[in-house]
Amino acid sequence: MKHILIILILFICENEVNAQFGQNHAIYLSSELSLGNYFGIDENLNYVYKEKYSLKVGLSGHFRKPKSQPEDYSGGLLSLFSFGMINPFDQLLTYQIAFGRIFLLNKSETIRLNAAIGIGYTTIAEPQNWNRVTGFIAPNYGWEYKKYQRVSLIINPKIEFPVTRIVGLTVSPMIHVNTKRTYFGIGIGSMLGLLKKKTLP
Repeated sequence: MKHILIILILFICENEVNAQFGQNHAIYLSSELSLGNYFGIDENLNYVYKEKYSLKVGLSGHFRKPKSQPEDYSGGLLSLFSFGMINPFDQLLTYQIAFGRIFLLNKSETIRLNAAIGIGYTTIAEPQNWNRVTGFIAPNYGWEYKKYQRVSLIINPKIEFPVTRIVGLTVSPMIHVNTKRTYFGIGIGSMLGLLKKKTLP
């Protein structure tokens, strides 16, 4: 699905369906790695109108070492060969939609603030009911995941650097707040698509 969106966006960028679209609208994908009290990734489809108003829809996934993990937990040999991927994690998965206001920070329009706030539907999964088992190949504990669903408030002011009309970089503090868990961190990533308005002759 992501590849189809990239192809569609590049098609729009290359062919400029009409000058009016390129002048008043921007549409692009953003992808970020984030680090805070969880580690994760954030993927979004973004729309900007007249370089003033923004809308984004997307998905973010975050994980960390479980807070409930026993002190003597070991992933065993399987953990080494799988680079730790079989180990349990505290997980946050959030579907999100946010609205923002764009502020240009320099005259050349290569730095802008996308001040966005929105809501998300978050699934929280955490390992519980740890049971010690024997053996050194597999983890020395078994566990079960308990899941919760919450509505989250998302605050995401993003500094965007549209280096060209189709490629850019981002730096973005982010906070997800709900009644069960809070995520806070900062993301660094890229933008690809139609990023800013076309200068008409």
